[in-house]
Amino acid sequence: MRDQFLFTRRKALIGAIVVAASSLVPARAYAQGLGLGSILGKASDSALDQLAQPGAFYNDEDVRIGLPIVGNPRGGLLGSLFNAGRKLGILDGINRKINDAAGAAAGEAKPIFRAAIDDLSFSDVPGIVRDKEGGSKYLRSSANDELHTKVSPLVDTALSEIGVYEQFDGLAEQHSFIRDAGLNRESINKSVTDQALDGIFAYMGREERKFRDNPLDGVGKVLGDLF
Repeated sequence: MRDQFLFTRRKALIGAIVVAASSLVPARAYAQGLGLGSILGKASDSALDQLAQPGAFYNDEDVRIGLPIVGNPRGGLLGSLFNAGRKLGILDGINRKINDAAGAAAGEAKPIFRAAIDDLSFSDVPGIVRDKEGGSKYLRSSANDELHTKVSPLVDTALSEIGVYEQFDGLAEQHSFIRDAGLNRESINKSVTDQALDGIFAYMGREERKFRDNPLDGVGKVLGDLF
């Protein structure tokens, strides 16, 4: 009976502390206390580890990076020319190289995502908590421009080392439709970085959902962080 009483009292005390903490601490601290920072960090690490594997971007059609086409790639003369180039085999290999470059950049991006997560100021904690991919969505909406700026040099280095820029230059000398696309190092880099971030956040949201659904990694972590 005494043990039952002590357990009930302890449970009530914990509940009171949680309520008090939620009203006294800043939103960011409360969110971090709920384990959101830890969950997001794990989600980003896991997503980047997966996409850094050889062929990961290219082999997953949901995140596969397309050729960097200026304008609408699905319509108009330019889109038709690129489609013709694919059919003729002119562009064979370069698409895979682009995806390999994105994977190489993902392998170097962990510290960048971790820093962005640490700098988050959670302003809508209830919404983030309710949505199982809320942390990833919030990171994208609040830090996407910063992430793009910091991931872009990684993509640029990878594109250069894998030989994508050089291959585009060679194709442009041989085929007018490549020259007419108006592609340059900056536009290629931007297109690949944009699409790489799309893929990273898609994987990150999926991983966040998995961590939240895992009771040992979710509730257990919450209690461990709060007390």
